[in-house]
Amino acid sequence: MNGKIACLLALACSMQAAAALAQYPTRPARMLVGFTPGGGVDINARLLASKLTEYLGQQFVVENRPGAGTNIANEFVAKAAPDGYTLLFNSPAVAINMSLYKNPPYDALRDFAGVSVFSESTNILVVPASLPAKSVQELVVLAREKPGALNYSSAGAGSTQHLAAELFKLRTGTNIVHVPYKGSAPSIAALIAAEVQLSFVNPVAIGQFVKTGRLRALGVASAKRTALLPDVPTMSEAGVEGVEVPLWFGLLAPAATPRDVVRALAAAVAKGAHSPDMQKRLLEQGAEPVGSTPEEFSAMLKDEVARWAEVVKVSGARAE
Repeated sequence: MNGKIACLLALACSMQAAAALAQYPTRPARMLVGFTPGGGVDINARLLASKLTEYLGQQFVVENRPGAGTNIANEFVAKAAPDGYTLLFNSPAVAINMSLYKNPPYDALRDFAGVSVFSESTNILVVPASLPAKSVQELVVLAREKPGALNYSSAGAGSTQHLAAELFKLRTGTNIVHVPYKGSAPSIAALIAAEVQLSFVNPVAIGQFVKTGRLRALGVASAKRTALLPDVPTMSEAGVEGVEVPLWFGLLAPAATPRDVVRALAAAVAKGAHSPDMQKRLLEQGAEPVGSTPEEFSAMLKDEVARWAEVVKVSGARAE
C-alpha cells in the first residue's frame, strides 16, 4: 500500500513538473552579462532580451555583473538553480577564461548548457583620431619606435579584445602595454579621450565613433571585411598575418536545466535572430544572425575552449 502511495505521489510530482515545464516561462527571467552596459555583448543581450520577452510572454531582464573577466557573472549562473530563470549571455570570454585563469571558478563545459549563439561579429583595430598613424603599418612603425610607450585598452582580461591585442603584439614584435577596463564602454571612452592609443573593439560598439571621425579604424581582425565598415581592410590585407579573432554572442544556461526549457529558449533565440527587423539591426551594426541549436552550440563551445587555450599559449597572455 505504501509503495502504491509513493508511486502515486511520484507520478503526481512528475505531472506537476511536466505541467510547469510546458508553461515555461511563468515568471520573469534574467540574463546576466559580465560586462558593463554599452559594449557589444551588452547591446546584443538587450536585443535578444527584447525578442525573448516578445515571443515567450514574460520579461527577460538584462543584469550587468561585470568583473574578473566575466568570471563573476559566469560563476553566479553556473551555480544558479537550473530552472531557466537565470541565464548567461556571453562571448568567447567564457571559453577563454578556462586557460587564461589559473583556477577559474567554473568549468565552461561541465557547468553550462549551450542554448544558442545569437549572432557573430569580429573586432576592429581602432585608434584615436589624434594619433598620427593612418594605417596598420604606420601604427607598427610607431610602436617599434616607442617600445612600451603605447597603451591598449580592453573590456577586461580574457576578452577577445585582450587576446586580439596580444596576438597583434606577437605578430608584429611590438611592446604595447595592456590597460584593462571593466567593460567596453569605459574602454572606448578612454580610447576616444586618447588616454590609450589603440584597442580592438567590436563594430557594434564603435561604428558611430568611426563614422563621426572621433576614432580611426585601421584593420579588421577577421578573415573578411565587415559590412558596417567595408573600406577597412582585414589585418591580413593590411600586412599583419595571424590576427583573426572570431567573436560570437550566445545564451547559456546552468548545465542541469531541463532540455525542454533549453530547446524552448533556443527556438526563440533562432526565431529572434532571423526575424526581419533583427537581421536588419544586426547587419547595420556589423553582426550576422546565427540562431544555432543547443547541440551545435555545445559542440562549438568544446572547440572554442581548445582553440582559445592554444591562442592563450601562443600569445603569452595572462589574467592580471
